Amino acid sequence: MSFLISDAFAQAAPAQQEPGLAGLILPLAILLVFFFLFVLPQQRRAKEQKKMIESLTKGSEVVTNGGLLGRIADLDENFVQLEVADNVYVYVQRHAIAALMPKGTYKAKKKAENKG
Repeated sequence: MSFLISDAFAQAAPAQQEPGLAGLILPLAILLVFFFLFVLPQQRRAKEQKKMIESLTKGSEVVTNGGLLGRIADLDENFVQLEVADNVYVYVQRHAIAALMPKGTYKAKKKAENKG
């Protein structure tokens, strides 16, 4: 019956190549690019945000993460009391402060509201 079906012979397995330095270059390059494009800038922004939050003082004009503009009336370790209108105060957590605004921003907003 061997004339209908040819005999199959096992071939020798190809020699295994050792994964060397060349096999690690691409994954390491991808990790380095990821680190420089994402991790370092995020660490820098976090450090700047922490420094800004530590430098808050009474009278500073700030914007919260929710977009609320106000002047700091009082602050402690965890919370900030913001004056958002005449005799209207809200409390927000310190880390909810998104940015310091230039002096006069709060006054300009109040003047624009009084005209309109």
